[in-house]
Amino acid sequence: MERIRKASHAGSWYTDNPQELAEQLDGWLRAAGLAKSSDVRGVIAPHAGYTYSGRAAAYAFGNIDPTNISRIFLLGPSHHYYTPKCALSRATVYKTPIGDLPIDEEVNDELKATGKFEYMDLGVDEAEHSMEMHLPYLAKVFQGYPVKIVPILVGALSAESEALYGRLLAKYVDDSKNFFSVSSDFCHWGSRFNYTHYDKSHGAIYKSIEALDKMGMDIIETGDPDAFKQYLLETDNTICGRHPISVFLHMLKNSTKIKIRFLRYEQSSQCKSMRDSSVSYASAVGKVDA
Repeated sequence: MERIRKASHAGSWYTDNPQELAEQLDGWLRAAGLAKSSDVRGVIAPHAGYTYSGRAAAYAFGNIDPTNISRIFLLGPSHHYYTPKCALSRATVYKTPIGDLPIDEEVNDELKATGKFEYMDLGVDEAEHSMEMHLPYLAKVFQGYPVKIVPILVGALSAESEALYGRLLAKYVDDSKNFFSVSSDFCHWGSRFNYTHYDKSHGAIYKSIEALDKMGMDIIETGDPDAFKQYLLETDNTICGRHPISVFLHMLKNSTKIKIRFLRYEQSSQCKSMRDSSVSYASAVGKVDA
């Protein structure tokens, strides 16, 4: 029986007009001007409303060569639902205004059989935006290619759990038919986020935020999950996808030599006073290191 996850954020976080959405995504992908590469096996991309992060996200999704990929693992943080574990979807299909993406139920069952995953209810699934914001881009890039998805909601994991899930998922990285879409925004700065770290040595506040984010991005590029964990402990940087990124780093540590490289960094606005606020968006690709 088909169980549908509606495109619950279409019409608010991005347009629900199929033609308009397709044109918008096409425009951003063209503007990014990236060459498709079969060595790209994963991305880290933002998940804000498209008016904020749509352009930056194109720098992650623009590199993908869909030809040989048949399965996409989505790893997104949980914004509204607390779980210390990772959760799988009960849906059989995820809707988008420009094409639907079926769930790979076989892999879902395989993961559930490990005893380490729970299921999220459809209500939880539809309330969460972190993976949904990747779907229109994926539907666009993989148009005309038979691809299935494995959405994984990554809860508030301990360092041990991050390593455990990384080991469990590592076996899928070695198969070149698998692709990984990791969802995260970067620094959420301002009193409304309870985060106002400011190192004046960098100049304006937005420059300090950029230096903080760039430090985190550099550490992610080293592929060292322990160094990333240490960075988060020391800076408290409000990277909402810290757990999905950590799981991804642990997966790569246990598998093929895939190197992460950031291609784009943007901020929603430039903070100049303590009354301002902004969210940062960073896009990266995980590429086979020849």
